[in-house]
Amino acid sequence: MKKRNAVLTLLIVIVLTVAFAFMVVYGVGQDKVGAASEIKLGLDLAGGVSITYQAVGEEKPSNADMDDTIYKLQRRVEGYSTEAQVYKEGDDRISIEIPGVEDANAVLEELGKPGQLYFIAQYDADGNANYDRNTGALNKSIEELQADGSIVLEGTDVQSAAGGAYQDELKGVQYVVELTLTPDGTRKFADATTKAVTNHDSIMIYYDGAAVSIPTVQSAITNGQAQITGMEDADKAEQLASTIRIGGLKLALEELRSNVVGAQLGSEAISTSIKAGIIGFVIVVVFMIAVFLIPGLCASLALALYIVIVMVLLNLFSDAFGLTLTLPGIAGIILSIGMAVDANVITFARIREEIAAGKTVSTAIKLGYEKAFSAILDGNLTTLIAAVVLGILGTGSIRGFAITLGIGIVVSMFTALVVTKKLLNSFYDLGLKDEKFYGKAKQIKNIDFLGKRKVFIGISIAAIVAGFIAMGVNAGAGKHALNLSLEFLGGTSTNVTFNEDMSVSDIDAKVVPIIEEITGDGNVQVQKVAGSNEVIFKTRTLSAEERTEFSDKMVENFSVEAEKITAETISSTISSEMSRSAVIAVIIATACMLLYIWFRFSDVKFGFGSVIALVHDVLVVLAFYAFSRVSVGNTFIACMLTIVGYSINATIVIYDRIREVLRDTQFNTMSLEDKVNMCVNQTLTRSIFTSLTTFIMVAVLYVLGVSSIREFALPLMVGIICGTYSSICLASALWYIFKTRLVKNK
Repeated sequence: MKKRNAVLTLLIVIVLTVAFAFMVVYGVGQDKVGAASEIKLGLDLAGGVSITYQAVGEEKPSNADMDDTIYKLQRRVEGYSTEAQVYKEGDDRISIEIPGVEDANAVLEELGKPGQLYFIAQYDADGNANYDRNTGALNKSIEELQADGSIVLEGTDVQSAAGGAYQDELKGVQYVVELTLTPDGTRKFADATTKAVTNHDSIMIYYDGAAVSIPTVQSAITNGQAQITGMEDADKAEQLASTIRIGGLKLALEELRSNVVGAQLGSEAISTSIKAGIIGFVIVVVFMIAVFLIPGLCASLALALYIVIVMVLLNLFSDAFGLTLTLPGIAGIILSIGMAVDANVITFARIREEIAAGKTVSTAIKLGYEKAFSAILDGNLTTLIAAVVLGILGTGSIRGFAITLGIGIVVSMFTALVVTKKLLNSFYDLGLKDEKFYGKAKQIKNIDFLGKRKVFIGISIAAIVAGFIAMGVNAGAGKHALNLSLEFLGGTSTNVTFNEDMSVSDIDAKVVPIIEEITGDGNVQVQKVAGSNEVIFKTRTLSAEERTEFSDKMVENFSVEAEKITAETISSTISSEMSRSAVIAVIIATACMLLYIWFRFSDVKFGFGSVIALVHDVLVVLAFYAFSRVSVGNTFIACMLTIVGYSINATIVIYDRIREVLRDTQFNTMSLEDKVNMCVNQTLTRSIFTSLTTFIMVAVLYVLGVSSIREFALPLMVGIICGTYSSICLASALWYIFKTRLVKNK
């Protein structure tokens, strides 16, 4: 009976893996549900639509008006994708880039033309009609309406607008538009609606030269919350809300150009990432089987199932929640793969310890999972809490990272705690009961980590101080402390129209190296305009001499006509609001992790130790950025978040072992220092093996990736090494110091 169940379990896992793999490759049905090719990719990986607007008017728009317009447009286009970018180009242009779409005209039609929005009273002060209520035709010009005070509100008085619905007992579902006004708008609208409600007059919403709605005033609205009723359906309600939102811009804009553009990281980014992922996975599988034997084989099968399930879920989330997969999202997947391997390594190490203690293989498997559960649960839940907070509070790439990480953590816990365990028991029931198939923990030399704590702490302080010195030297030399890329500082966008339709691979191989030589920077974004010979190159800000050299090189090497090369200064794509929300999200996420560790370990000193180790890793990686001058761009945020998640998970595994030993009465005769040293040594193999498997995945990505991918992978490798070091050498020492110092003071 057991053998039959074991065979059935193996067949189920294999069939599910093959079925999900089929979905990932081919999809199901005409819509290709589940296919990896249907996952929406970001501008960095696949490109999208680029639209450029120009401010209308004789006077040059102020920086304040441009910034306000950019911010409101950013909020508007996030409905298409969380990865949409809005930035300033030149003095009076605004560019919008929306990933995952290929029809610029459809986007323009839905987005609307940013123009002026007015709420116009039906009658002026003398009782004359301002418009025809049936047709919406104006009886006066906008200037005349402004002069006699008939314009109740302008678009800037509307803080937000959203389509909605409610259930009416008599009429059924009613579709509405909910408006929230600014404080000034609230005051003006209260006055206007109080006057209009007496005779049930209307207030027309007039946008871009035409009436879009003429609702009747039913009651005086004094709280700044207005509702437009009578919408035909949800689409009409959302369309009107969209019009009101975009009409709230301070500037009137007109479309200058719209294009479908290619991936910012080049066409090779996806193919090399996939190739690196496959090679890295194969190496990890070989490593796991070679080190852990039958358990390693079970973990590899579960890991294969994990990967295909994650890909299917990414497809579903892409459709349901507008998830757009970018390089930071891939970082979240890499981290979750590392955590999936980690959960298995923790368990297998426990099983080997039980076998070494004289337990049978069957008992060792049972006890191994029981004893490993708390470490796996706490490590994954702590990281999941961070992912949830970042997903709620973060924007753009941070939210994408959080979603992919959250999906990965949930699936990895399922595959590690359920699938791998079922497979392991199945192989045992099939007759593989000899302990040689599972391994036995070997007696290792007990390293005195705590005895060397002053050395470790000194090394860490020296590395952090050196990083701050390097940043100071860089700043003193007239450079930025860190090599901030165009995402943070803005840069130069150069449009080049070649004489032939060059392929993206040719551009990457022939043109980009020339540009990198001019800029001295590997962060060059390339976007090919579909259906033309035009290519957009985004670089750090170029001086007049560098722009001239750029132009000369294009003419000299590719016979480009000089007049077909244009350059504009562009603003940063990571706005101050986005940076601020990122910092706030990380701080709150860290605080939530601290509270969770405090609650689970019943000792706040564990929480402080883990957070300090986490901050240490971030600062050391910052020092690496300062010394190496690797570009600090959009992937920098993802890199730091990955390191935070990795560091906290590795530290919790050691803390879990310390907590277990402190509760076990058989170790009461040992000193606290010996207990801590023993715990670090017992988890040493796990720390090294988990770090090695994750490092392998990223290292392959570094070796095979294009220059922009390597600039992401290199700091990540440094972070993995640093996270391993801090978990082994610092985290336990910090807890021990807090524990003994506080006891002495008491």
